[in-house]
Amino acid sequence: MEAAPWTQAAGGAPVGDRRRLNAMSRLRVVIADDESIIRMDLKETLQRMGHIVVGEAGDGRSALELVKAHKPDLAILDVKMPQMDGIDAAAQIARDRMAPVLLLTAYSQQDLVRRAMDAGVYSYVVKPFTESDLAPAIGMAIARFAEFSTIADQAATLATALETRKVVDRAKGVLMDRFGLKESDAFRRIQQQSMNTRKSMREIAEAILIAHEVA
Repeated sequence: MEAAPWTQAAGGAPVGDRRRLNAMSRLRVVIADDESIIRMDLKETLQRMGHIVVGEAGDGRSALELVKAHKPDLAILDVKMPQMDGIDAAAQIARDRMAPVLLLTAYSQQDLVRRAMDAGVYSYVVKPFTESDLAPAIGMAIARFAEFSTIADQAATLATALETRKVVDRAKGVLMDRFGLKESDAFRRIQQQSMNTRKSMREIAEAILIAHEVA
């Protein structure tokens, strides 16, 4: 079994502080959807969960500007929006590691999944959504943002970081299957081994995959 690099749900702080956030924290959130009714429903749902909506937008370009201005703990973007769609906006947000991104979509298409993965997004919710859909998706978006930030710190470019992330995800899947680990524990094991051996996480992940293939 391999860890899925894309997971459907079932800030104000500097990057270092954001990495310690979890789904139970009071998050500052930017939301974007071109349908005002959905945007209002999303805002009300987030407020019931204890979060604060610091900015709202109806198009991707405005959402990107709001993220730059507010430096939120999370951005929730609809995929289909005018001027700039959610995945293109997410790609720019991921490039500069401004915030974790959770996508809202009416579809579960493979081409969408591939585009989102390439943009650095790893969590989404299919509309219509409920609070029980959002909660785990938010937690996943934040956790994977923290992991990607750790990987990106070792990588020279965003492209290298994204490729490394795919290798690390596969290695996590091997560790999860072999040792019955949670995904977060599998990542920490790779990270710790990287620190102990002074090798990159990609080198450790590739060694795990090679050992698995020859076993």
